[in-house]
Amino acid sequence: MTGEPTPRLSLRIDLPNGQRIGPGKIAVLEAVAETGSISAAARKLGMSYRRAWLLVEAIGEALEKPAVETHTGGSSRGGAVLTDAGRALVTGYRALEARCQAEAPDALKDVFSND
Repeated sequence: MTGEPTPRLSLRIDLPNGQRIGPGKIAVLEAVAETGSISAAARKLGMSYRRAWLLVEAIGEALEKPAVETHTGGSSRGGAVLTDAGRALVTGYRALEARCQAEAPDALKDVFSND
């Protein structure tokens, strides 16, 4: 199997309220935390501001509380920061993802082995 593409794991959490959290939404939160702005996060991820904003809104709906706090523009140019809930979501998601990734190679090998 050397040199062949191998299966990879992607984590998505389906919440009881019907909302979903996955790698794309987590990437948006991480980019907001890094850049301090939804528009800068969108540019960093190669998406439109509208798309990034809609993802931030969807995350808030999923958590049933804001994940990002925004400040309006003006002379200070505004900005955005993660709320405690947003930071907890990113930290928890990445910890769960790491645990799953640690187990994934053996599990995926067992499932997709050509033996």
